[in-house]
Amino acid sequence: MKNQMSNIAFKMMVTFGMPIRNLFIPPKKILAEVEIKTGYHILDFGCGPATFTKTIAEKIGKSGKFYALDIHPVAVKSVEKIAQKKNFSNIETILSNCYTSLPPDSLDLVIIFDVFHILSNQAEVLTEIHRVLKQDGIMSFSDHHMKEAEILKRLTKNRLFKLVKKGKMTFNFSKI
Repeated sequence: MKNQMSNIAFKMMVTFGMPIRNLFIPPKKILAEVEIKTGYHILDFGCGPATFTKTIAEKIGKSGKFYALDIHPVAVKSVEKIAQKKNFSNIETILSNCYTSLPPDSLDLVIIFDVFHILSNQAEVLTEIHRVLKQDGIMSFSDHHMKEAEILKRLTKNRLFKLVKKGKMTFNFSKI
């Protein structure tokens, strides 16, 4: 990401910005376009204030694993609080701007929602996502700050991913 925002800015975004966004772009409608199965291993790249954490952790069950990655320590703490409060043992947090430290070909799904437009290391992020996704894995992408043509250009130009399904709010890509 370009710069890690201050704790105050992050809390303002969580308190005011996210609720407004969620009214117009409901998180459950976004996730409805993404296939999530029990036992899946999933990475939320740029998890922010844990918008998708509870829903995904419940869907994948105890046999699944949910990794929440963010550059901001407050975001990571938000996920950890939810995991502790809900007694989720299938959640792990990663404080990073890119590298996951996960094994290659280990994830069924990576979601990258509403964060790509602020990344200064987009090519590096896509390379890391490609590395950790299983051969038949899916990268689900949504970013309301970007137009469709720009999304398709940026995500396919390095020939790591190809579009396999377009929903109303998401673009799903597979590895090439």
